[in-house]
Amino acid sequence: MPTDLSPTARALRTLQILRDRPGTTAADLAARLGVTERAARRYVAILREADIPVQSVRGPHGGYRLGRAMRLPPVLFTQTEALGLVMAVLDGQPAAAEAGDPVGAALDKVVRALPEHVGREAAALRAHAAAAPDRSAARPDPAVTSALVAAGAARRRVRIAYRGESGSSWEAEADPWAVVVRHARWYLLCHSHRSDAVRTYRVDRISTVEQTPHGFTPPADLDPVAVLEQHLGTGWQFPTRVVFHAPLPKVAPWIQPPMGRLVEYGDGCLLTGSTRNPAMYAQEWLARVPHAFRVEGGPELRAAVAATARRLTAAVADGP
Repeated sequence: MPTDLSPTARALRTLQILRDRPGTTAADLAARLGVTERAARRYVAILREADIPVQSVRGPHGGYRLGRAMRLPPVLFTQTEALGLVMAVLDGQPAAAEAGDPVGAALDKVVRALPEHVGREAAALRAHAAAAPDRSAARPDPAVTSALVAAGAARRRVRIAYRGESGSSWEAEADPWAVVVRHARWYLLCHSHRSDAVRTYRVDRISTVEQTPHGFTPPADLDPVAVLEQHLGTGWQFPTRVVFHAPLPKVAPWIQPPMGRLVEYGDGCLLTGSTRNPAMYAQEWLARVPHAFRVEGGPELRAAVAATARRLTAAVADGP
């Protein structure tokens, strides 16, 4: 190795050696740099002063090695993978196309890091594709989401601050079984100690998460998606009870999980659940079911269905 290199050049050479040969000892490093062991240690100190994580490991298999953040392997994409990544981001978060969006900024860095022959089409797709916003989507705080996932992985109960649909706020302790993404919304599936029942909380309405010392054991063979869909229609303010005059196999394809639980009932089937918005339940869900039904409860849903019926009847009535 040339002996007239500057200290900066030798420090960069030290970084390259440690990246390529984890566990390099001071003696090996000195030999490769053509300097004394004392000088080799000085170049390691220069890297540390620059906030580069160089770790010292003792023992027969020890030596210097870079911290985990400095040892990321290269990520290689095919053309199809690169295009698929851009499309998936824009499809999942249309706001990524807007300036200042953190996910969009991260995607830009990935695209710029791609080799030119792979990244050219990805960059063009990134620059010229447009995505319509999903009005039903709700983006939770990444820090809150990460805290919930970490607590679930550690099997630790959490204390959360939650804001309800009406704007009221409360605190609750919960066992975070899983975080589930469904139709562009993020949910916490948990056992709520506040209500002593299974609950689904929207993550975008959780403002703080604090782990507690209490552990928990999730249900055996938990299927988070299935359990989430089963409980989306429970625990809301207004009860619902609807009898369909058609067999369950014909009605079931028209029933979304948040509408409640559908079971056989005499010659037809029965749907029971709850809702926070009877008008939406009547207009957007029940009205589209192409089978005869009768709303037996609750009173709020019956009133909403009656109002929807009057509005539709008036739309086809003769005269002004």
